[in-house]
Amino acid sequence: MDAPEPATYDALLLTSAQAVRLAGEGLARVAGLPVVAVGAATAAAARAVGLDVAIVGDGDAAAAVSRAGKFPRLLHLAGREHVAQPGAAMLIVYASEALPVAQEALAAAVDGVAMLHSARAAQLFALLSEDLPRRRIDIAALSPAIAAAAGPSWRRVIVADRPDDHALIQALVAPD
Repeated sequence: MDAPEPATYDALLLTSAQAVRLAGEGLARVAGLPVVAVGAATAAAARAVGLDVAIVGDGDAAAAVSRAGKFPRLLHLAGREHVAQPGAAMLIVYASEALPVAQEALAAAVDGVAMLHSARAAQLFALLSEDLPRRRIDIAALSPAIAAAAGPSWRRVIVADRPDDHALIQALVAPD
């Protein structure tokens, strides 16, 4: 990460724990800025590397930004594929690359569940599973946006009531 001048910003906006894990050595330059974290997992990752978390959102980036009024100049450390946040400058600090997936591994989702944690993963899963019988696959998504990114025609679409793994598992085991 090629870190900008910290005095230009009031706080870091972190919408993914991956941004903390993969920002590299440049993170040290902006480590003195308070953090606005989208949710608890991102806040935990930030605290684990010694960052000062000022605001923890409930998993919705736009809501976290709206709570950050006392930090009008946000620097969003983001992945290459991201949702831009109005009013926040952005710095790309990581990229996720798709890996080849064996068709047998994808076929394991038939009569099962595909758990999706990002819109990009949902889109990729939908693309890779085009030849599978979607009416025999359940989708479990961390948010409505992630579920929408997977597209239509799945047997069942389950959405967590909060964007965390515990809520996702709870939604999966809840009776219909």
